Amino acid sequence: MGAGHAHRLYRAGQSPVHALPPHTKLAAVFAFVVVVVSTPREAMWAFALYAVLLGAVAYAARVPAGFLLKRLLIEIPFVAFAVLMPFVAEGEKVQVLGLSLSESGLWGAWNVLAKGTLGVAASVLLASTTELRELLLGLQRLKLPPLLVQIASFMIRYGDVITDEMRRMKIARESRGFEAKGVRHWGVLAKSAGALFIRSYERGERVHLAMVSRGYAGSMPVIDEVTASRAQWSYALTLPLAAFVVCLMGWTL
Repeated sequence: MGAGHAHRLYRAGQSPVHALPPHTKLAAVFAFVVVVVSTPREAMWAFALYAVLLGAVAYAARVPAGFLLKRLLIEIPFVAFAVLMPFVAEGEKVQVLGLSLSESGLWGAWNVLAKGTLGVAASVLLASTTELRELLLGLQRLKLPPLLVQIASFMIRYGDVITDEMRRMKIARESRGFEAKGVRHWGVLAKSAGALFIRSYERGERVHLAMVSRGYAGSMPVIDEVTASRAQWSYALTLPLAAFVVCLMGWTL
């Protein structure tokens, strides 16, 4: 199984984090996110410590702060949603900078921002230190349903192919003088989307027939067997274990 593509989030390096087997990093990030979500929102200091832990991982992985912050912009829609919560939520009102805001909405906004940002940051660090092909091998090693892993593999393989097909169709439309300037042009765009779907479907049929003719029987062969030592597991699980200790302190204090 191989994707053969280097995604934009990946940052090549020789750090100890890069060297960890992919399934250990996947398990560590998943456990870390579960711990963060389980932390009471009132324990603000705990979320600050979580950020420090992620900063330590970024330092060990040699991922610059600018690289990480730039890719955190993906959560802007969630930030916009969180900003609106104090204005639309019901409940007791408090005065903040002359504005009457919902207290429960403020807590909800903080909950979304803190936990969402930490989860996205952990995911970005995972993607920055693990190639797509390795992620697929890690998912396979963690015994995820083979069908889901295969679907993800095909998405990665042929995502660029479909994007390139869209680009060629756009160039063809523009070479004929077409410019989408208003609602009256939506019909042409809809027809283009339909043509793209048909082409993609037919390509999928041809790929499936080619795979069957080469012996495909519903499962992909495992080319690279990924294993991890006890020391590697211990190193990878340092992050979620440290976060778990902080979470326990947050519930007891």
